[in-house]
Amino acid sequence: MPKLDCPLQLSPVIKPKIWGRKNLSPIYDGLPRLGARSTLGASQAAVAESREQLIGEVWLTDDTARFLNGPVAGLTLAEVSRKYGPELHGRNWHDPRFPLLAKYIFTNDWLSVQVHPDDDYARTHDPGNFGKCEMWYIVHADRNAQLLLGLKAGVRKEDLGAAFQKGTCKALLNRFHPKAGEAIFIPPGTVHALGPGLVLFEAEENSDLTYRLDDFGRLGLDGQPRPLHLHKGLEVIRMDLPAYRDLPRREFREPYGSRRYVLASRFFAVEELKMQKQASFQGSQERVEVLSMLAGDGRMETTAGWFAYRTGDTWVVPPTAEQFRLVPRKNTRLLKYYVPDLDKDFRRPLLARRMRPATIERIVFD
Repeated sequence: MPKLDCPLQLSPVIKPKIWGRKNLSPIYDGLPRLGARSTLGASQAAVAESREQLIGEVWLTDDTARFLNGPVAGLTLAEVSRKYGPELHGRNWHDPRFPLLAKYIFTNDWLSVQVHPDDDYARTHDPGNFGKCEMWYIVHADRNAQLLLGLKAGVRKEDLGAAFQKGTCKALLNRFHPKAGEAIFIPPGTVHALGPGLVLFEAEENSDLTYRLDDFGRLGLDGQPRPLHLHKGLEVIRMDLPAYRDLPRREFREPYGSRRYVLASRFFAVEELKMQKQASFQGSQERVEVLSMLAGDGRMETTAGWFAYRTGDTWVVPPTAEQFRLVPRKNTRLLKYYVPDLDKDFRRPLLARRMRPATIERIVFD
């Protein structure tokens, strides 16, 4: 098989949602750059139809996302994962599925109040699925944007069932006004909901297993009420979890600009790089890494030639990728995410940069 020796661009997958919007700024000017062989579902007609729909999510590492360059151009992420295995995923990942699901979310209304199970519960009650641990990075928040995260002190589980059925559960949840750049950690069992006026990046286990608790009586895109999952949801809610939000922010100088260690768990790690100057990178033998461009444009120089990048683009860096350079034309801000070794990738580098252990433990979650 041809070697995966350079970064590979993925074409995103569009997801219409009843709570979505038509304006996808500041990430996209109109619809994302899809590429000739990328689809919403099965056809280009579906992509054209999506222009008239409300877009709620743009999935960056969906199984059906297609590669746009290199020896795997035209193949889906799932196809390449099955074909290449460790050569794409890294030697530390042994599942045939790609290790991470990442997406942008654009809200113009409240999402449902929901909760996610952990892996153990998912294996037993939804075989074939992972649980779902996730994080949010707030890209943009309107002045009045809100989210619900975690249960208020003193709320009892017996209070929740009736509140979900009556549509009064918002009064039992912590309400926050998020800020751009804020990082939020949502472990399994955390009750949460996003409000209107938000654009955010989400990284999670490669799973979309969600138990919907309250959908405010709305109808779905098919004109039918969206199903609730109260029994399973109440079983997996963890009453003891705090709201892990507004996590510590520390940027460290790098020759190319700056680097922020945003958040890490055993399922994913996210870093933010701000680049004013060119910088060289290469693949990591242990893992695959993904780069998503939040702002800026420039070129990516590889042994196979150079490629233009711009805001909204996502690039997969295989472990065998040879050295490449990012050369910003405009100042570039990007998120790098991967499955980490928590000590090697976060704790030790942060200790070396003199971050206090207590602060480190507020962004590193075992």
